[in-house]
Amino acid sequence: MKPIFAFESIEEYKKHESLIQRFSDRLNEYQEILEENFALTEAPKAIVWTSAELATSIFSEIPIPAFTNKDTIYITPDLTAWRKLMIEQLDGKDLPHIQRFYENFSENLLFTILAHELTHHSDLFVDEFDEERHDSIWFEEGMCEYLPKKLLLSESEFNGITVVETELVEVFTEEYGLRSLDEFGSASYKGSLSSIMFDYWRSFLAIKFLVEERYQNDVRLVLEDYRKWHEGGRKTSLSSYFNIEQMMKKIDAR
Repeated sequence: MKPIFAFESIEEYKKHESLIQRFSDRLNEYQEILEENFALTEAPKAIVWTSAELATSIFSEIPIPAFTNKDTIYITPDLTAWRKLMIEQLDGKDLPHIQRFYENFSENLLFTILAHELTHHSDLFVDEFDEERHDSIWFEEGMCEYLPKKLLLSESEFNGITVVETELVEVFTEEYGLRSLDEFGSASYKGSLSSIMFDYWRSFLAIKFLVEERYQNDVRLVLEDYRKWHEGGRKTSLSSYFNIEQMMKKIDAR
């Protein structure tokens, strides 16, 4: 992947230069894992390293400064900007323990966001990423959340982010929980940051539940059934096929 630097000054680039290099090295290692185990056959052509402002106002109107557009990943390496964004997604709710967690949002957690974008390029997913997708967006997004977190974080880091996102789903369910997982993205990008992230939190937890409880920690079996759903003609929604809505109710009830 060709690195492209889109900062407004050389000083801004130099502020993030060492982290960009660390992430580039780590991403090469993660790419090898995807190639060997998770059907990555063609990597994106480039990564555009930029500021949060340019990512969300010039390169995109999405309020999250990490995304994929065709065969290019865009991301800001600005850890301070990410910490601010993570606190903004709380919508001012009184959650001091979660706010402290995000005030200390780590480099490792930021790296999983970059790895999420690379995971989208895997051939595991039957829908073309840049085309309109139906019924299964939650599965791809959830798997792109789950695999980097599970493979790249320590057990304590993984458990920590799981606890936080589980509580956030519980907190925001009254506001957003009526929509189905199959409606991922249908309304979220028209709303607040928490509305957007609610779909990601739920999708991650749904995949985690499938892999670790329904399929006894065998992610490949989950992916096999996902492909069977597709090859069988998608006769029902993917959430119904996996009976995931019922599983989500069990998560909410905990």
